[in-house]
Amino acid sequence: MPQSPKIEAFFDEPTNTVSYLVTDPSTRFAAIIDPVLDYDHSSGTVATESAQRMLAAVKEAGLTLQWVLETHAHADHLSAAPFLRGETGAHVVIGEHITEVQRIFSKTFNLGDISCTGAEFDKLVRDGETFPLGSMKISVMHTPGHTPACVSYRIGDAVFVGDTLFMPDYGTARADFPGGDARTLYRSIQRLLSLPPATRLFLCHDYKAPGRDRYAWETTVAEQLAGNVHVHEGISEDEFVAMREERDATLSAPQLLLPSVQVNIRAGRKPAPEDNGVSYLKIPLTVKDRA
Repeated sequence: MPQSPKIEAFFDEPTNTVSYLVTDPSTRFAAIIDPVLDYDHSSGTVATESAQRMLAAVKEAGLTLQWVLETHAHADHLSAAPFLRGETGAHVVIGEHITEVQRIFSKTFNLGDISCTGAEFDKLVRDGETFPLGSMKISVMHTPGHTPACVSYRIGDAVFVGDTLFMPDYGTARADFPGGDARTLYRSIQRLLSLPPATRLFLCHDYKAPGRDRYAWETTVAEQLAGNVHVHEGISEDEFVAMREERDATLSAPQLLLPSVQVNIRAGRKPAPEDNGVSYLKIPLTVKDRA
């Protein structure tokens, strides 16, 4: 049986995001996955309270934070990776296909300071790559579809799947963002569900499916195979694509899409201050023709 890391989850209800502190028990080396920066959209105010709670857990347990792992460039929250890197020296990691996402959104926002090479991050990882977490290994699975750059991290008997899957009663991630693709998402999900049935899957979000009164973010391959409402046994790839595309057409954009993407393709860094010392985010305007 694969070794089990110690896993502590931190849920951010304003963005429905789950961040994780993952520890190798034998060496006390740790990684943080998908940390959230507190952001008030109405005022443009950022704070680090959520990340400080994770950092306090690191310090209280006497851990050495080795990595900050991003499953993708999120569209629903700003990353706290720079804060954690500055406090601990941990390296910020993301999948190598972040370069595609940078190219897409640097054009969308007309950003001249994006490298489009992933240089903003400390380490770009590829499918099949492994790197250490203390005495344990982190294995990378490229699981695109939600975005081109999505990766899942396998650590012992646990896999952190980002936005690829939700709890079985809620289904799967949307695939309508630029560079997303429902057919690719289906194939990534099938790859995850081909892992051993007892493999634990840790999700990046939960929204409480109808009839469920508690948030949840841990499941297994077996539970997903038995009951996921979108990828249940017998659904074909074409049927999934038709369902996912029809569903996505009804969804509104995430509230924090515009600020999140601009920050997260910079590895969580805010834009450089202008001559008045203030950093600004852009809002592209679309003018609709009158009926």
